[in-house]
Amino acid sequence: MPDTKSTLHNPDLGPDLDSDQGLVSLSDSSGGSSAVLTRRPTWLPTYIPELEGLRGLAVLAVVLYHCHQRLTGTWIYGPMLWGWAGVNLFFALSGFLITSILLEAREKPHYFRNFYARRVLRIWPVYFLLLIVCYAVPEWFLGDTFAHQARWPILLGYALFIQNLRHTPLPGTLGPTWSLAIEEQYYLVWAPVVRYCRGRLNWLLPVILLAMVAASPIFRLSHAHWLNTTHTLIHLEGIAMGSLISFCLYHLRMARRTWLWIGLVAAISGFVAAGTIFAGSAFLDTGLALGFAGVVLVAVAGTGAANPVAMLLRRGPLAFYGRISYGLYMTHILVFVYFGNFDARLDDKYHRGIPGNLAIVGLRLVASTVVATALWYGFESQVLKLKRYFKSA
Repeated sequence: MPDTKSTLHNPDLGPDLDSDQGLVSLSDSSGGSSAVLTRRPTWLPTYIPELEGLRGLAVLAVVLYHCHQRLTGTWIYGPMLWGWAGVNLFFALSGFLITSILLEAREKPHYFRNFYARRVLRIWPVYFLLLIVCYAVPEWFLGDTFAHQARWPILLGYALFIQNLRHTPLPGTLGPTWSLAIEEQYYLVWAPVVRYCRGRLNWLLPVILLAMVAASPIFRLSHAHWLNTTHTLIHLEGIAMGSLISFCLYHLRMARRTWLWIGLVAAISGFVAAGTIFAGSAFLDTGLALGFAGVVLVAVAGTGAANPVAMLLRRGPLAFYGRISYGLYMTHILVFVYFGNFDARLDDKYHRGIPGNLAIVGLRLVASTVVATALWYGFESQVLKLKRYFKSA
């Protein structure tokens, strides 16, 4: 998920790679003579502006998906039925960027302190602010009484970021936190894995990631009663494939053009499979993960290109929405609920026709954008200034 133009971007959130060093030497942790070099490709800059645009695209897809019933009868209705897949793009971005951060930092001092402190500063303020607002008016924003929603198992789930493992549905305003919980769990586990699987154990990283990719569809096929639709074990492919891209870029010496073609093939293959042989099956998310991982790789390998797509991702509305994407993703349903009375009035005026529905979607988008923008400039960016105390040496 902001304070410098010389850094890689952290997933769904903002620029966050502290170091712009091109080489980190990773010696065998056991003191052996063999060494593994983790080297950023010489062509890969420390700032990849195209990823900002991809985040913007992902968050707009999710926001419009939550408006899709209001888009019935318009040309955008069909595409927006797939808007939920924006979360899969977030996962691929998250895996790539977090793994890049960890690979570059794993031989530096204060590895864990810096990484987790920066994650806390980026994630927790908006997350807990959202919880405070929702619990302040629970009948409105949670659709339930405070006494029922404040039971200790529920509060403990939010505090530990394990609410996605519950079998009872999350309140609508807190629905987006299921994917955030998965990312927090990943950060907790993946950082020590990257730190200690180095030197002669470096080969374990891609093995673990490939196992994660294979595991999720197997768990989905198992239909185990303890797996709900937001369970971490059935949503591992995107974040694992994004991480695998990072590992390969930092360890395999191939030309930039080669990586670009690999990304294009992966994107096309993944999306074609998701729309055909994987459609409606346990492998749908696998196809989407491959497709979005390919998109991320294309954006990374093609950064700085003069073509219209790259320029669209680097500048303009998509880049702006990428900057405010975390706040927008977390608060947009709360904003929708807040403006529910206005929706009803517009329904009465336009009798739920297409003009009225489009007016409501427009109002939702403008209002949620204003809230996310204010949140970014007035709150998030101010908190993130504290990251300067947790920079890698």
